[in-house]
Amino acid sequence: MLESDTELLAIAATIPAEKLPPLLFQAAAAFLVLQLEPQPLRSWFPRPGEAQPPLGAEFADEYRVFCLDHRDRLVDLCARHRYQMNEVGRCADLLPALAPAIDTGREIALVDIGTGAGLALHLDRYRYRYRGAGGRIVNAGRERSSVEIETEVRGSRFPALPTAPARITDRVGIDIEPLDLDDPEVRSWLAACVPQETGAVTRFHHAVQIARENAVRAIRGDARAVLPEVLAAIPDDRLVCLVDSYVHVFFSDEDLRAFRDIVDRAGADRDLYWVSVDPLIPMGSRASRSVLGVGVPERLVQRNRREGVFGVIGRLSYRRGRRECALLGIAHPGAAWLEWLAPALE
Repeated sequence: MLESDTELLAIAATIPAEKLPPLLFQAAAAFLVLQLEPQPLRSWFPRPGEAQPPLGAEFADEYRVFCLDHRDRLVDLCARHRYQMNEVGRCADLLPALAPAIDTGREIALVDIGTGAGLALHLDRYRYRYRGAGGRIVNAGRERSSVEIETEVRGSRFPALPTAPARITDRVGIDIEPLDLDDPEVRSWLAACVPQETGAVTRFHHAVQIARENAVRAIRGDARAVLPEVLAAIPDDRLVCLVDSYVHVFFSDEDLRAFRDIVDRAGADRDLYWVSVDPLIPMGSRASRSVLGVGVPERLVQRNRREGVFGVIGRLSYRRGRRECALLGIAHPGAAWLEWLAPALE
């Protein structure tokens, strides 16, 4: 709709390119729909725990009129906010990548880079359902959790999952702008950034409740500046697990090299895992490299160009001074599917 409507495009054109205009515009429009509840437009947006409502035949016209009637508020929202996708479903990508760390049985210090609202810091508090070919289903995580993350496992390879609960004894989120979920306006904006699909909306709603009931440490600052201090404060007997999703893809090459250097220096002194779920870099048609620097098969490079953006799951580990880097899998940005690959160690 946005791509072919000159009046809506004029609104989106007020958004700087680095703020992801199509996504930010849609989030701002959803924010206003959820706040103002215009009918019948609101009835076509999902509510947590309810079935996905079918779109009415008048949806496009109603949406267009609503956006044009509220263009000044849309422009203001886009000027004051940035698109902040807190897709808790991506924890289904992180969990199998962290399985070797969890299965050590050691106490874990979980550090989330670009944490946003900190939902990934509670990955052990969610229930997971991995659906494979032939009706195979493997469950993991906390059985009675209110957050259920379901993903389709594509291909012939099923990821190995942790054999025991994670012993996470410290949780730290790092972000330039950490988000306070106790602020109703913050919650409303994040709810608008979530894809308006009932599964995503419901997961987000329950994950926010869990996060608000289980406070974690949030550190404000650039990860390159504050990560060394965060790591230095973690007791040596803890196993450090760094995680990030769709964060480092936005780093410049120089910034990414600097971050990798920090991790390398830390890994020389202690056991550490870094799991990244990021698209190939640089963003766009020239993407050919992984965030972690592990080699990427040409078939994945070409697939990325044909199919568009998907997350590349990689793991960098340091155990007793030995450094290993593995390309583990690829995944849908919203966790609809996961495709596990044979690990290729460097």
